[in-house]
Amino acid sequence: MPWVFPGLMYRRATNQKQIYLTFDDGPTPEITPWVLDVLEREQVKATFFCVGSQIEKYPDIFKQILEAEHQIGNHSYVHEKGWQIPAHLYKESIDKTEQLIVKHTYSSKLFRPPYGRVTPKQIKLLKQAGYEIVMWSLLTGDFSVKLNPEQALAYLIQKSHPGDIVVFHDSRKAFNNLKIILPEYIRQLKKRQFKFATL
Repeated sequence: MPWVFPGLMYRRATNQKQIYLTFDDGPTPEITPWVLDVLEREQVKATFFCVGSQIEKYPDIFKQILEAEHQIGNHSYVHEKGWQIPAHLYKESIDKTEQLIVKHTYSSKLFRPPYGRVTPKQIKLLKQAGYEIVMWSLLTGDFSVKLNPEQALAYLIQKSHPGDIVVFHDSRKAFNNLKIILPEYIRQLKKRQFKFATL
């Protein structure tokens, strides 16, 4: 909804055929390492929007993301819905996750709201604190048990354009769809001469 919140990042302005792959909700045992293997095999870099509590639980997997030289973003501490929490508590969650990220690596200041739900007051507080709020232009829907992954893949390939920010999820509920969509999406976009970049 760029017209509702015009100050957020939905796409990247680019004059090249670049796509920005992003992964939400990790790090997750088995799933995130599988994603990292696919990305390494295809020689693709991506941005991982990590949940703070998951970083605490699985620091070794978080380090795998860093060692593979992917980009890190913030996805709150416990995947809070912005519409259901006061702005100051929401920011505290994000700051807590930022501290965990900095403990392992550089300050990111990229933040993606869980579910894409964020209020104007929350946006104002986060921007004042220097966060860049990243949304998306293509949502894979890999988290849905009702998704037809072959149809979703065809849709993504058809709708992908330079500068698109694409959301996948390195989570258990997304894995069955992710296994089908992600490798083939990358292969098909490469055939169309797209390159993949971090934000």
